[in-house]
Amino acid sequence: MNTQKLILLNLAINLIRYFLIAGSAYFLFYVVMKSKWANKKIQAKYPDSKQIKSEIKNSIISIFIFAFVGILIYALNKLGFTQVYQNINKYGLIYFAFSIVFLLFFHDTYFYWSHRALHHPKLIRFHLTHHHSHNTTPFTSFSFHPVEALTQTGFVFIVLFIPINIYVLALVMLWQMFFNVAGHLGFEVFHKKFHNTIIGKQFNTVTHHNMHHRYTNHNFGLYFSIWDRIMKTNHKEYEQQYNINANKMYNQ
Repeated sequence: MNTQKLILLNLAINLIRYFLIAGSAYFLFYVVMKSKWANKKIQAKYPDSKQIKSEIKNSIISIFIFAFVGILIYALNKLGFTQVYQNINKYGLIYFAFSIVFLLFFHDTYFYWSHRALHHPKLIRFHLTHHHSHNTTPFTSFSFHPVEALTQTGFVFIVLFIPINIYVLALVMLWQMFFNVAGHLGFEVFHKKFHNTIIGKQFNTVTHHNMHHRYTNHNFGLYFSIWDRIMKTNHKEYEQQYNINANKMYNQ
């Protein structure tokens, strides 16, 4: 396959995956169930069409950047500069499983600190595109300034330093898209029965990131709550707000 076809294929896969996941979530929560679930929304007001169109436009630009980075990783791999591998048996199943957990925690750590860095007064201009959506939707998930899009996809360059199976990379990419869309959903979908378990407490909820968009300087984490807890950056009313939103969603 020549380079041009590879670029187009990579771009098409990224666009289809984004619109399938974000579009399905938007269609269900903001179209099909809009009337029935109106009282369950975290922020009562629904974003206008201008915001939605802006988010989709910005997301398409971000996806072009993600696709470019994907092609760059592919090219570097062909030149022997990465440690991406295909045969699971090369390092065994134990390492395969470990690398999934490692990459998730590495990405979460990378996201937390790069996200906080983007809130620095000298860098915030690159993050404002995302924060224009105070009232988030599934399409907010990749509504980035190009500099932020490039920054947020930078974690994949870990493959230059440690072995990562191609399927692990694909799985984590799919997971981060699902979680990112969920985090911007605008409806609290994490049930209290899960959230109140030891494992559940480790994951961030929709309320967690929604509060970040509303209050800005709190709740910086992506998947897990560990860095916000360690750095004491969780909003002091987070658990209270989560309980209110979860009760609304599940009629408790």
